[in-house]
Amino acid sequence: MGNLKGLGRGVDLLFNQDEEEEKYFSCEVEKIVPNQFQPRTHFDKESLKELADSIQEKGIIQPLVVVSNKDGSYGLIAGERRLRASQLIGLEEVPVVVRDVSGDDELLELALIENVQRQNLNPIEEAQAYEKLIKVFSYTQEEAAARVGKKRSTVTNRLRLLQLPDFIQEDIANKRLTEGHARAILRLSDDAAAMKEARTHIISKSMSVRQAEKLTSRMKLESRSTRASVPKQSNVIPESFSRSLLNRVTNKLHSKVQLVQNGSRGKLEIDYYSLDDLERLIDLIAGEDI
Repeated sequence: MGNLKGLGRGVDLLFNQDEEEEKYFSCEVEKIVPNQFQPRTHFDKESLKELADSIQEKGIIQPLVVVSNKDGSYGLIAGERRLRASQLIGLEEVPVVVRDVSGDDELLELALIENVQRQNLNPIEEAQAYEKLIKVFSYTQEEAAARVGKKRSTVTNRLRLLQLPDFIQEDIANKRLTEGHARAILRLSDDAAAMKEARTHIISKSMSVRQAEKLTSRMKLESRSTRASVPKQSNVIPESFSRSLLNRVTNKLHSKVQLVQNGSRGKLEIDYYSLDDLERLIDLIAGEDI
């Protein structure tokens, strides 16, 4: 099986069962059911054809890993690319190893670990696999990394890709953008319109990652400058409106009135000319609405 050291504790679930627990035989292809928890969604046709040609010439060197179902079928744990390639060339049987799996949770974990470890998932599929490990099994990023034998920074960087809009994630999955381009675009994560603009520039001009980094850095700087140059909304009451208010109050009280503003706050000053005048004003204000 080769040296599995450093691949993560989760790989033990796949490869380190006792030999007496393994059931190895040649299984009919039509009895194998694809794994419902398969994280891979993109299968490159050219790569699959190359694998099919290799299988036709040399056979399947490594057996598929399956679990036995009650209805007599076999659920695929590992080896969907080998299964698909075998179907391309019309193989009727493929070598399999049957493993004992306790339930859907373990089946899901095995599928995720197997794909991250041994298949070339695109960065988005890999990020989604990590996300499932974390959500379903309540793993921390560090624990998820340990299960698949990756660095925590790798898991963290992949998960950040899921912060991108769906259309950019599709670009990465379809290889229109690389992960390096994606990290550059993430610099604009607080501005969806800017991310879309950057994505369009990068693809239309076939920019390198370095060029994309320069582009998004410049866009980020320009965005900050624009925000800094936009004057803050004034809370000062317009002079014409202020004059209208004062005229209304003056006509009601028959006394000089001033409006003193301090930002969004302020005070209304009313002049009185004697104690009798003060009492008159109070009666007016307290006795009826003005």
